[in-house]
Amino acid sequence: MLLVVHVHVRVKPECADAFAAATLENARQSVQEPGVARFDVIQQTDDPARFVLVEVYRAPQAPAAHKETAHYQTWRDTVADMMAEPRTAVKFSTLFPADEGW
Repeated sequence: MLLVVHVHVRVKPECADAFAAATLENARQSVQEPGVARFDVIQQTDDPARFVLVEVYRAPQAPAAHKETAHYQTWRDTVADMMAEPRTAVKFSTLFPADEGW
């Protein structure tokens, strides 16, 4: 089973575009990591200041490795003051599709 993490983010409304730009850059680099199967960035349609990052990791240690990368640390520091509230994360295990389907 893979590890799926949904990261819920609410940014200050005036920061939505800047947050999206920084997060898309982080996502583009994150999907290049060997431990990352997917890294989706989605934005709420009726409240553009709300985002969910859907991160799919191939191994339990992959999230820690991700947090050690320069691109993650740049993202973290860039978006820190954009947050309207602390981000939260919920972890899931995959059931379908099978691991090779990711």
